[in-house]
Amino acid sequence: MTFYRFPAGLLAAALVAGPVQADKLDDIISSGTLRCAVVLDFPPMGSRDANNEPVGFDVDYCNDLAAALGVEAEIVETPFPDRIPALVSGRADIGVASTSDTLERAKTVGFSIPYFAFTNVVLTREDAGISDFDALEGRTVGSVAGTYEAIALEADVEEWGEGSFRPYQSQADVFLALSQGQIDATIVTSTVASSIIESGKFEGLTIAGEAPYDVDYVGLITLRNEYGLLNYLDLFVNQQVRTGRYAELYEKWVNDTAPDLVIEKVYR
Repeated sequence: MTFYRFPAGLLAAALVAGPVQADKLDDIISSGTLRCAVVLDFPPMGSRDANNEPVGFDVDYCNDLAAALGVEAEIVETPFPDRIPALVSGRADIGVASTSDTLERAKTVGFSIPYFAFTNVVLTREDAGISDFDALEGRTVGSVAGTYEAIALEADVEEWGEGSFRPYQSQADVFLALSQGQIDATIVTSTVASSIIESGKFEGLTIAGEAPYDVDYVGLITLRNEYGLLNYLDLFVNQQVRTGRYAELYEKWVNDTAPDLVIEKVYR
């Protein structure tokens, strides 16, 4: 019988490595279901139709991703503050939930390349006497706690040294507070502002110019250690753009021409 002597370092590495472990991408394919955390009070990205079925850009995006993986899509309704907890707790596999790619959030979750880009506007009431962003100084304003625009707006209120900022748990709460006069204005994405005004759900709302905030790039999210799934999400977003599907969904839900998802000297 012949014996072979393996280098000690190689043997040790093999023992440490152990058996190959399946990752989240494998788990999703094996389970046959992709669970997407989606915010459903944020039209046109996510909402419910007359039959109470989830609809919107993010819903279609989840369905497209599930189809690419060869699995069924499951929409997990998730309020803005619960997007990351839904992943950490295992209630959802990924978030298709308009999540701004901040460095603070990246300590907990991993981001794909941007799949959507938002600009922000001032949403107010017609009788509030607010004509532009500068008119917010000294006023009572509010937004959904923890969102990109809420963080920026609260910082502005603190810098002004007058007025007040009120955080809310959902976009619907913000719109209700605005319509009832509890706040004078909010900062919200242009897509959402246009959608909520068009819906007629809250009378007397109007857009009072743009907010001087950077373009808000949002990514698909999953747990930060799921490198295989994150790589797949990057490629999927790339394919959505290259095939024209991104432009098609933008036209469908925003009724406009899709902007390029580029950042000078970064995403080209």
